[in-house]
Amino acid sequence: MLNFLPSTDEMYHAVVERNSAYDGVFFTAVRTTGIFCRPTCPAKKPRPENVEFYPSVRDALAAGYRPCKRCRPLVPNGGAPEWLRRLLEKVDDDPSLRWKDADLRDMSIDPIRVRRWFLAHYGMTFHAYQRARRLGLAMGQIRHGADLTHTAYDHGFESLSGFRDAFGKLFGETPGRSRAATCVMVTRVLTPLGPMIAGATDDGLCLLEFTDRRMLETQIKRLRKLLACAVAPGSNPHIARLHDELTRYFDGTLEQFTVPLVVPGTEFQRAVWDSLRRVPYGETSTYAALARDIGRPGAQRAVGKANGDNRLAIIIPCHRIVRSDGQLWGYGGGIWRKRYLIDHERKHARS
Repeated sequence: MLNFLPSTDEMYHAVVERNSAYDGVFFTAVRTTGIFCRPTCPAKKPRPENVEFYPSVRDALAAGYRPCKRCRPLVPNGGAPEWLRRLLEKVDDDPSLRWKDADLRDMSIDPIRVRRWFLAHYGMTFHAYQRARRLGLAMGQIRHGADLTHTAYDHGFESLSGFRDAFGKLFGETPGRSRAATCVMVTRVLTPLGPMIAGATDDGLCLLEFTDRRMLETQIKRLRKLLACAVAPGSNPHIARLHDELTRYFDGTLEQFTVPLVVPGTEFQRAVWDSLRRVPYGETSTYAALARDIGRPGAQRAVGKANGDNRLAIIIPCHRIVRSDGQLWGYGGGIWRKRYLIDHERKHARS
């Protein structure tokens, strides 16, 4: 039952700290209450001798525990809470609308609560998210030849000057100059290992990282520089395809991803990333083997750095690289995630 879990000490420490990086990785069951919770539950922390850990809701329920009414572990990890779902559906139905605090109150939704949720999950307020999304959609239309004035008004801006100012602050250039620019649409993707950020251009997927990875902000900055691109909230067909393929991957029914990739980098980095994609599903390799595969024996250190610079977690499977003695190390998403992915692939690999 505990094959895919971090150590008991690590999990209990995460519960004590209410560490959101472990939300969805395991569930905490308390023998004295008969209730199971998320690691981030705000309830009083149980004594370590009263705690059991389970890798899934199904396992906790099967053991006879009831879901906590405070942290609601039956709600999918990272998903929007019930009180927010209706608002998000309306935003999706018409992203051009400009929602004000009064509109939220008319729906019996506290604007401060909405603000806090968006800051925690997107790193921006709800109003900033709306504006960035409208601008991202506007940029897409402009790049396909739409008129600037019509585009501004169609996306909820009351004046062309206001549209130009907002556009310049987000993308660093005027709308007219953006016609030939690359735009990366980014969105959150929910997985059994926690939320991830996915990004894609019109040509393919260029970013897939866990939201709690410390390098995420650096990776996005590098991507903006390498592609000379703008970044905006939204989705496109490549992200939709990724979502479908990730679901099948975690279900154990997909071994090879087919979503098109955009992987800017040096010739050496691309050689390493190509070699990583040749490591078979369900197997592992080493830095030394990768170095030999690209014709650079002895370049393990440089190979390791290129491995760490990979911006497409899981898709370019850097998790399949282990030390020469078989020990796990050097994974930006956390060793426990690396262990999960390797065990998951070994379990489902076709013989």
